[in-house]
Amino acid sequence: MANRPARPFLAVKVLSRSSYPEYLRISQILRLETVGGALLLVATVAALIWANSPAAESYFSLRDVKLGYEPWHLSLSLGHWASDGLLAIFFFIAGLELKREFVAGELRTFSKAVVPVAAAVGGVAVPAIIYILFNLGQGAESLRGWAIPTATDIAFALAVLAVINTHLPAALRTFLLTLAVVDDLLAIGIIAFFYSSGLQPLLLLAALIPLGLFTLLVQKRISSWYLLLPLAAATWALVHASGIHATVAGVLLGFAVPVLVSRKRGETAAGMAESLEHRLRPLSAGFAVPVFAFFSAGVAIGGLQGFQSALADPVALGIVAALVAGKTIGVFGTTFVLTKTTKAKLDEDLAWVDVAGLALLAGVGFTVSLLISELSFSSNSAHNDHAKVAILSGSLLAALLATVVLRLRNRHYRTVREAERRDADGDGVPDLFEHKS
Repeated sequence: MANRPARPFLAVKVLSRSSYPEYLRISQILRLETVGGALLLVATVAALIWANSPAAESYFSLRDVKLGYEPWHLSLSLGHWASDGLLAIFFFIAGLELKREFVAGELRTFSKAVVPVAAAVGGVAVPAIIYILFNLGQGAESLRGWAIPTATDIAFALAVLAVINTHLPAALRTFLLTLAVVDDLLAIGIIAFFYSSGLQPLLLLAALIPLGLFTLLVQKRISSWYLLLPLAAATWALVHASGIHATVAGVLLGFAVPVLVSRKRGETAAGMAESLEHRLRPLSAGFAVPVFAFFSAGVAIGGLQGFQSALADPVALGIVAALVAGKTIGVFGTTFVLTKTTKAKLDEDLAWVDVAGLALLAGVGFTVSLLISELSFSSNSAHNDHAKVAILSGSLLAALLATVVLRLRNRHYRTVREAERRDADGDGVPDLFEHKS
């Protein structure tokens, strides 16, 4: 038998264009998250204005109103109901998205998954290291906030990108969304392993009963809300009482939902995960996350002097530096190193400055950063308020820098697109496709 010629190796392209169905799915998510980002911004500004107005006491009184039953560990303030309860909806969507990406999305193959996963890991590790360097020698309490700047707020980041983007390649949006999905997974693990306390194993084991029943029903494609909602609520309550942060329950419930379409059970188009995501994402982006932001972002700054005092705290300095510089170095640096040391190559339609702009945008940390801030510091700690000021300041700075870079790139791509469509001789064929001798 004659020797067959060796097949030439084709390098895996980083930030290449996704399939058309994936493009349509991501476009739909972006529209919803962009609206959610706008509502998030409105809720944040409203909270800051109220918390720094003459009526500030009424804001904090409203946030601290308690509702619920203590025997179930559910006597919580409105602020805690927002962070522990409403954010579980956000993390349920994150669980659905994570599972879909790993089962049927961009992360299902190693060659496509390795770069965004590595970039997300770099975008978590480098900010954590920078924060720790700023707070070495400041005591154990300060070091508890190491994970605050590790998160990327996808709603805010996509809202910024939507304002900038008219001609940027779709691959940039896909990469940002994939990066944020993996970022969410890492944040979930951090919350579960580093910010859970007073673990009660029996209650955690008890949570497996409603979780198992929920899994059984969704695997049989039973979507009746009056069956699923009580089981989901019971799982959430038991996980919350067990000492694990309740948002982890949302992720576990999301992981339980099947992604692939079952022809046997009568599904012809969207699978159950896609269907539930379509129904619940507007609730998450349009209500749950903005309400959480409203109760979490309200911090009494105390004018310019108070702002300067807050940013003088090593905790705040570490957060700002980690969000702006750490995220950029982590995401961009990891992507760059991988393409130089492996067979992965940047798509020829993109430039490294595009990746730099995207890495800056990943420094927009908000929702999960605020959550981890509340888990890191007690409510009466000065670090808690300083951390919130730093999260807002660092996110704003990262967004502004990303806007400058990506607006310039958007102008470049607009010029390229216009050149591609130019038809000087009017023959209906763009000049780009005409080969003249």
